[in-house]
Amino acid sequence: MQEGSYLVDRLWPDPASGLDLDAAMAGFSPGDPPAGRPLVAINMVTSIDGRAQLQGTAEGLGSRADRRLMRLYRTSFDAVGSGAGTLRATGVWLRVGDDLARRRAAEGRSPNPLGVVLAGSDPIPTDAAWFGGDEDRLLVVGRDYPLTDAPDGTELLRSPDTVPDPAWVLDALAGRGVRSFLLEGGPHINASFLRAGVIDELYWTIGAHLLGTDALRMVAPIPGGSPFEHEPRRGRLLSVLRHEDELYLRYRFDRGSGE
Repeated sequence: MQEGSYLVDRLWPDPASGLDLDAAMAGFSPGDPPAGRPLVAINMVTSIDGRAQLQGTAEGLGSRADRRLMRLYRTSFDAVGSGAGTLRATGVWLRVGDDLARRRAAEGRSPNPLGVVLAGSDPIPTDAAWFGGDEDRLLVVGRDYPLTDAPDGTELLRSPDTVPDPAWVLDALAGRGVRSFLLEGGPHINASFLRAGVIDELYWTIGAHLLGTDALRMVAPIPGGSPFEHEPRRGRLLSVLRHEDELYLRYRFDRGSGE
């Protein structure tokens, strides 16, 4: 089987077996954004027991098919973001790959989505590979971030708060024409967007592993207590795919209290 070609079974809706992953995802769209801000989706991989990290990163939790799926999701979005903790730990790569970049360009879009890294006040390594790409990049930092500018080709955006507020970030993205924003963690960033009530969709890969560790889950505990402890955000299951022993789930959520 050639690189980038993987077979999946569609378990729901409209069950079918032996589908090419790219073909199964051909009609994917994150949908229309809510009024006043971009649509926000989270894409994460966890173990069966819900851990989003293996020895401190997500590497090894998903298969090569999952990595292809991640790129297919990215292809449909205007911007793709990650927290600075991931950049510090392993670097970030928020692009779609050459073949999907050509597809986007043929559709009249930029070859890659806008890349976004969200940071607070702690410095991040400006020699990281992410800063060397040719896509548009936005580094969002807190008001106390120690540097006054970013490496060439990267726009530095400073928040009025110590940690950028999700609503403020989404407003800034909307001002740049972004209608859809795919967030790839980590768990603390996911928690901040959940707390703000601005998560619209969730793409969840369940890797076929049991860890039994105290590693972070997909969403870290919300500091001060979750506003959804007694009234959880309820998702609606839109689709289920399977590749070998992995499951790929897509959920949509009603508009939250942060609207």
